[in-house]
Amino acid sequence: MTAAVERFDAPLSGAAVVGGALNGMMRGMLRAEGGEAVLPRRVLQREVGLGAEAVGAYARLCGFAPEQGVPITAPHILAFPLQMRIMLGADFPYPAMGLVHLHNRIRQQARLNIGDRLTLTARAGRFLSHDKGQAFTLETTAVRDGVTVWEGTSVYLRLGRPGQGDPAPVLTGDEADRLVEAWTAPADLGRRYARVSGDANPIHTSALGARLFGFRRAIAHGMWTKARAVAALSPPTPLDAAEVEAAFRAPLFLPGQAGLYVGPSGASRDFEVRDAKGARAHLRGRLTLSPEDSLAC
Repeated sequence: MTAAVERFDAPLSGAAVVGGALNGMMRGMLRAEGGEAVLPRRVLQREVGLGAEAVGAYARLCGFAPEQGVPITAPHILAFPLQMRIMLGADFPYPAMGLVHLHNRIRQQARLNIGDRLTLTARAGRFLSHDKGQAFTLETTAVRDGVTVWEGTSVYLRLGRPGQGDPAPVLTGDEADRLVEAWTAPADLGRRYARVSGDANPIHTSALGARLFGFRRAIAHGMWTKARAVAALSPPTPLDAAEVEAAFRAPLFLPGQAGLYVGPSGASRDFEVRDAKGARAHLRGRLTLSPEDSLAC
């Protein structure tokens, strides 16, 4: 049976986030006593415009130049309120707080432009097995004029007993061993990213919030780290079609230093973001460009 589509055009309020998080914690405590987890069948949708001011603020914070156009990662943050509504819903089996973002893959099929109107749709996908708990996917699409132009899949992990499903993705490939950029991530990066993305998870915005979840201080958003790498590796022109995949590994503490390392150049290029000593990987990724975009690099 096809699930009904629920439309949300209003932003997700802070009160809704707090209330949903508290309810999720209570459900998690009850689930610890037994019962099988089931992902909800809800399909959430919203209409968004790619506005110059909002896209520009996000792009600048992530290191994109104006001539690179709309970042390939931009629809992800526009869909994030829908993903949060799914994870905060009364039918979601796990508390949203404490979930670990393991992996993200984005596929863009056509150039995105300022002024575009997109229909964003988000839903829970499937369970994936992981040795540290139960993983699952959230699936998102962006449609313009009836045609899908963008797709995203995020893999999250609920820590605990090993879970059910096919194995969660593991990103391996060429050695990324050449340092091409060094970055400084300031102490307020998490709060600045929250303002342009809507992702105000306290582990990114507050030292106290981070300590409540076992981190010694606030950590950078993984999707900022991914976007910052994509900005550095993309051509100085808008992308027509591309795919970027990233596995999130060790946290990048704020403030902090990091370096971008790359593998051999080509249409598909592996990269890593490592700590200042180059010893510990914060993120492992792969960017695949269309032949036309590859020539522009």
